[in-house]
Amino acid sequence: MARQRKKKGRPISGWLVLDKPLGMGSTDAVSKIKWLFKAEKAGHAGTLDPLASGILPIALGEATKTVPYVMEGEKVYRFTVQWGAETATDDAEGDVLNESVERPSRDAVEAILPNYTGAIQQKPPAYSAIKIGGERAYDLAREGEAVDIPAREVEIESLTILSHDDGRTAFQVECGKGTYVRSLARDMGRELGCYGHVVELRRTVVDPFDEEDAVALEELQKAAADAEAAVGGEEDDPEAVEARLAARFAALDPFLLDTGEAMHGYPQITVAGDQANRIRLGNPVILRGRDAPLPTEDACAFEHGKLIAIGEIAQGEFRPRRVFKP
Repeated sequence: MARQRKKKGRPISGWLVLDKPLGMGSTDAVSKIKWLFKAEKAGHAGTLDPLASGILPIALGEATKTVPYVMEGEKVYRFTVQWGAETATDDAEGDVLNESVERPSRDAVEAILPNYTGAIQQKPPAYSAIKIGGERAYDLAREGEAVDIPAREVEIESLTILSHDDGRTAFQVECGKGTYVRSLARDMGRELGCYGHVVELRRTVVDPFDEEDAVALEELQKAAADAEAAVGGEEDDPEAVEARLAARFAALDPFLLDTGEAMHGYPQITVAGDQANRIRLGNPVILRGRDAPLPTEDACAFEHGKLIAIGEIAQGEFRPRRVFKP
C-alpha cells in the first residue's frame, strides 16, 4: 500500500481579503499569505496585475471550494487613462506602439461611454494570462510571437468619468467576469482617434468583498512580527519556535473572514441535527414549509451559522454537491 504523504501546513480555512500593493503579482501574494498563515491550501479569486492595487480575495483551506462563486461576482475598478499613446501591454509598462498629439475633451469621452456598457465584444490584451495552445499569452508575446486572442463577450454594468484633466481621464467601471480594463483603455483611445493606455488601476470590489473587508500586507506582517517578538526565545529552540508560531497564528487568524461569507447573496437553508448529518454524508434532505426556497442550481446549507454544503434545490430537496469539513 502506498504511503499517504503528510500534508504540510495548518488545516486553517477562511477568506483573507488582501489589499494587494503595487508591484506584487497575484501568485506571489497568495504564496506570501499561505506562508504567513502556514495554510495547507490557498488560492485567489481573480488575478490582479502587478501594476494594479486593491482587492485580492485569497481563500485558505476549505474556502478554496467557494472560489468559483466569488469569481462570478461583480468587480469594480477605478482606473486612469493617459491619452496620446498606445502601448504593447496597454499599460505604462509596455513599449509605445502608436502616438497622437490629439487629446479628447471630456464631452468627447462622455459621448462614447454608451458603446462600452452592457454586453460588449472585447479583445483581451496580448499580454494577458489567457492560454493559447497551452501557453500563457504574455509568455508568447514576450518571446516576440504574434498573439491574436479572439474577441469575447463581457458584461459592463456601468462606466463613469470620475475626473478629466491634463490629457488624462479617471473612470470607475462596474463589470462582470473576464473584463479587461486595459482593453477598455485601448479601445476607447482608438475610437477617440488619440490612443490611450492605463496608468493607474485599483480594484475596489470583488463581490461580496470590498475595501472595508481588506487588510494591507504590511498590517499582517507587523501583527505577526509583533506577536513573535513578544514571545522571544532562541532562534533554534524548537519550543520557542512553536511558541512564536502559536503567537503569530493567534494574531493573524482574527483577520480571516468565515468561509460562508463568500456565498452572500445565494439562497440559503438552515439545518440542524439529522438533516445536517445527512448533508455532510452527501445525502439529500427534504425541504418542508411555505418558506422553503424555490428551485435553483446553487444554494447553501448552514448549521449554526457555518457553511456545511453547496448544492441545488430541486423537487423539494436540497441536494449537496460540495460538502465542507467542520
